Amino acid sequence: MVAAVEFTGVGKTYKSGLFGKAKVPAVQDVSLAIPRGSVFGLLGPNRAGKTTLVKLLLSLARPTSGHVMRLGEPASSRHTLGKIGYMHENHAFPRYLSAGEVLTFYGGLSRVSSEELPTRVNALLERVGLADRRHEPISRFSKGMVQRLGLAQALVNEPDLLILDEPTEGLDLTGRQLLRDVVNEFKKAGKTVLLVSHVLQEVQELCDELAVLVGGSVVYRGKLKDLTAGKHGLEAALRGLYTKAG
Repeated sequence: MVAAVEFTGVGKTYKSGLFGKAKVPAVQDVSLAIPRGSVFGLLGPNRAGKTTLVKLLLSLARPTSGHVMRLGEPASSRHTLGKIGYMHENHAFPRYLSAGEVLTFYGGLSRVSSEELPTRVNALLERVGLADRRHEPISRFSKGMVQRLGLAQALVNEPDLLILDEPTEGLDLTGRQLLRDVVNEFKKAGKTVLLVSHVLQEVQELCDELAVLVGGSVVYRGKLKDLTAGKHGLEAALRGLYTKAG
């Protein structure tokens, strides 16, 4: 089976300093395959390279070396972008727009048909508990409400690959359960979820497999149960990996 995501020998170096002469490596020789139909966790300390990998996957940056494949096609291909849903921890929605307007806008960008879009927007607003706030400007929304809207936006195109970047930031208990339900539905449907998170509890509850990045390199890739076997939980296992790699 073709992997949903595949990084092969990927490196990314950013230019820095005066005239961009200094080079700062963000990731180095990363080879990583994420199976279709899995809930895959991406963990690591700050500045480990997680955000860089997500940017490469979303075509927001190009690799300095290696290749990135997305849903069976090169990440440079625009064809598969419409099959991806992305939920960021800090959304930059125009605050003068309403929730309904945001979903309509992003649905149009994702090429959802104009005939189908209104029904889908209504269903998503109901799903995330914002149906009664449909016409309010986002400037009146709490952090948790914006996160709920961000989840709806990530689902508006019914993606095959869902990328969740610190998704529970600001969510209450009901919102977190909603997120877990969505992830489990994706798994049952044979779709793929990539979860980037520092919240170890949600990683343990949701993920089948994971990769750990430290200093821009993969220091572990495998099943969650294998990483924690014989250890005192995920936190202790990660601490050991961070210390060893550092």
